Amino acid sequence: MKSLVIEDDYITSMVLQEILLAYGTADVAENGLLAIKAVEESILANAPYNVIFSDIMMPEMDGMEALEKIRELESNHNIEGKDRTKIIMCTALDDYGTVKKSFSNQCDGYLVKPITAEKVAESLKNLYLI
Repeated sequence: MKSLVIEDDYITSMVLQEILLAYGTADVAENGLLAIKAVEESILANAPYNVIFSDIMMPEMDGMEALEKIRELESNHNIEGKDRTKIIMCTALDDYGTVKKSFSNQCDGYLVKPITAEKVAESLKNLYLI
């Protein structure tokens, strides 16, 4: 499984990357702009990510905007339905409005920090990735 972690906090990104390495490869992007570039490169190389874990609050481009841009990129490359990358928002924000907006923007899952191996495994199982 090929995964991408979009996270500006170094410790959180390393913890999540370490958890995901048990299932395959795991790249890290420190903000939404770098993530968009990584996703586009993976699509052009015909090796898209299977799953992306994205923080919401980040500099340069936040996770919500990155989510919208990733879905736009996929659409522009005719990647639709179950062929799309699964995107799980990982954030400290646990309010109804943020959760609702995330799913409206077409995320596939939502995890509230702190992130644990158990939460990640459960999310991956729910999305039939493991």
